Amino acid sequence: MAERAPTIYDVARAAGVAASTVSRAFARPGRVNYETAERIRRVAAELGYRAHPLARELPSGRTHMIGLGVADIGNPFYTEIIRGAQDAATEAGYTLMLTDARESGTREREGLERALPAVDGLVLATSRMSDSAIRALAKQRPVVVLNRAVADVPSVISDNPDGVRRAVAHLADSGHRDITYLAGPEASWADGIRWRALRELAPGSRRLGPYAPSVSGGAEAAADLARQPAGAVLAYNDAMAIGLIRRLTAMGARVPRDVSVVSFDNIEAAELVTPALTTVAAPLRAMGRTAVTTVLAIADGAVPRTTGPLVLPSRLVVRTSTAQRSRNRTSPAWGTTNAPGSSRRTEAGSR
Repeated sequence: MAERAPTIYDVARAAGVAASTVSRAFARPGRVNYETAERIRRVAAELGYRAHPLARELPSGRTHMIGLGVADIGNPFYTEIIRGAQDAATEAGYTLMLTDARESGTREREGLERALPAVDGLVLATSRMSDSAIRALAKQRPVVVLNRAVADVPSVISDNPDGVRRAVAHLADSGHRDITYLAGPEASWADGIRWRALRELAPGSRRLGPYAPSVSGGAEAAADLARQPAGAVLAYNDAMAIGLIRRLTAMGARVPRDVSVVSFDNIEAAELVTPALTTVAAPLRAMGRTAVTTVLAIADGAVPRTTGPLVLPSRLVVRTSTAQRSRNRTSPAWGTTNAPGSSRRTEAGSR
């Protein structure tokens, strides 16, 4: 018969301390006297005990792990969010567990339900699940929603309406009045907020899409835009805008002379593409850090804020993908009813 593995209680008994002290010595060593922590580690080594973050025998029942769910790990938008979340988790003595939904609400829910027993709280970054599914998770663990507002659940968002206002004002200053919006995923909360804000600020705007929030999605949008040319475009995100510019350039369009392009997120690649993207920058790292700090505070007993989301400021970064509208501009040569690609839904501002 195999010998039983030593537990945290065995270490506590041999070291002459409480089991909770052993837990802190491994999870948060800064909270334990140095000599005591050294004795605990020495005894643990002698007994062959190895601390495990998922050990359910801990008196506190805490795993010192935080789950972070993202809609698509391949989207560069999440890079800075993950870094901010990781920084906050590490500073608090926690480990970050990452789940990737691949833009599927069903896949996201299944992954988070599997992770739920192993974490002390969850941060949902741009969740594709329904509000009711998110609230169900929040009844089981502390939950903070990122880049989306859900009633009765703490949320951290960037100021999307103000970002749209800044983008529209910049385009208006350049002589652009009618703007075409390239929509992102139908399940995206931010997409809906941006489109509503654009309709209020520029009633003549139209909407094409939805498209995948990726370079390939932007290329698909370019084929549709060629059928209905526009002087100014507001794209759902930078990845889509990059794909749009690449495809339009291949068609013979000149960005920004023929069409000015503004997008959202300010990912690292935004200034590497030619022309460099004018984009609405969200405080992505601060959002990730704030979300983890908030969920840890709730796990420690703080009363969650559910009266409304915590709104972080956005800013417009002007680069070279936008320019003054040419007064003599006529229908561009790259715009043609025979452009390749599938036709997508078009919506006027009266939607």
